[in-house]
Amino acid sequence: MAKQSGEHTVAYNKEAKAEYEIIETYEAGIVLEGPEVKALRNRQTVSFKDSFVRIQDGEAFLYNLYIAPYKYATIKPPDPLKTRKLLLHKREILRLMGKVKEKGYTIIPLRVYFKNGKVKVEIALAKGKRAHDRREEIRQRDLERQLRRELKEGKIKL
Repeated sequence: MAKQSGEHTVAYNKEAKAEYEIIETYEAGIVLEGPEVKALRNRQTVSFKDSFVRIQDGEAFLYNLYIAPYKYATIKPPDPLKTRKLLLHKREILRLMGKVKEKGYTIIPLRVYFKNGKVKVEIALAKGKRAHDRREEIRQRDLERQLRRELKEGKIKL
């Protein structure tokens, strides 16, 4: 079977942009077992609920990323919520470690995708939004939507 070229997204963390302000993004490889890769290729369920990245002993680990077990696995399938190691350059890990020590920063996964046949995870350095920030964002979006609607209906002339 020929390797796929290009990129295709398997799963996307929809809640991340609503709950966090994204500062920087990084591409990381992920250490997976065979049945997990097969499950991702079959587009089985991936859940980002409560998932996060923590740096320990100079290595990055992804916690609570749910990958549904591959139903045709001949060996015992791995735990769907197990901790998975991320593959990053040392300087990226050190940069993230320094930023996370600052107050309010965290590292979250944004999406899981295939790139040239390899599974990748896009992670982001993020800062949690406060409730009033989210309300303001929703208010701005509603105003823009209403303005576009009025422009379309011809109520406002430019």
